[in-house]
Amino acid sequence: MIASLRGALVQKAVETVVVEVGGVGYEVFFPAAAQHRLPGVGEEVFLHVQTVVREDAFNLFGFLAAAEKAAFLLLIGVSGIGPKVAHNILAGMSPAELCRAVATDDIHRLVKLPGIGKKTAERVCLELKDKVHLLPDLPAAAVVSAPAPAPVEGWVRDAVSALVNLGYPSARAEEALARVRQGLSADADAALSLEELLRQALRALA
Repeated sequence: MIASLRGALVQKAVETVVVEVGGVGYEVFFPAAAQHRLPGVGEEVFLHVQTVVREDAFNLFGFLAAAEKAAFLLLIGVSGIGPKVAHNILAGMSPAELCRAVATDDIHRLVKLPGIGKKTAERVCLELKDKVHLLPDLPAAAVVSAPAPAPVEGWVRDAVSALVNLGYPSARAEEALARVRQGLSADADAALSLEELLRQALRALA
């Protein structure tokens, strides 16, 4: 698996670049919106690379910083976000900006990005809330602490609202949340965060 490339930048296309290493040209996906950050054609470039293997393709996705590659890996783990959409998200915002948007549930900022609608933005915030702190090389100011937890019943109301916004009927949402809580001890129920409650409810609804 290819993890990085250092060589001559020999071509820039709409969504890809070609990096020549040892006489071999590697085509690497790199969004047009971010290509202004690259050196000129003929100059040396170093790219962090994520190899994505599909049944019919072996694709390389390039990044100038390790934090961008780490953010890409988090994004492609979100339901409904594929590699190309994740790549384009990072062309429109830095990992630090992504971290702040997720931590503060800034749906308005996320929906401005290509390929991101309201429901997808909500899933990004929900599924990455407890993961963005794992991104490397971010300044401490980029990580915004989550608000103090509300009482459990308040979380349930918020969870129902979030599930309804994701397209689930209110009755199904309430039933799924009830099933989740029935399987917990009193202490575990009291300690449950909104994010974990939603995550388990989504699994119950799947």
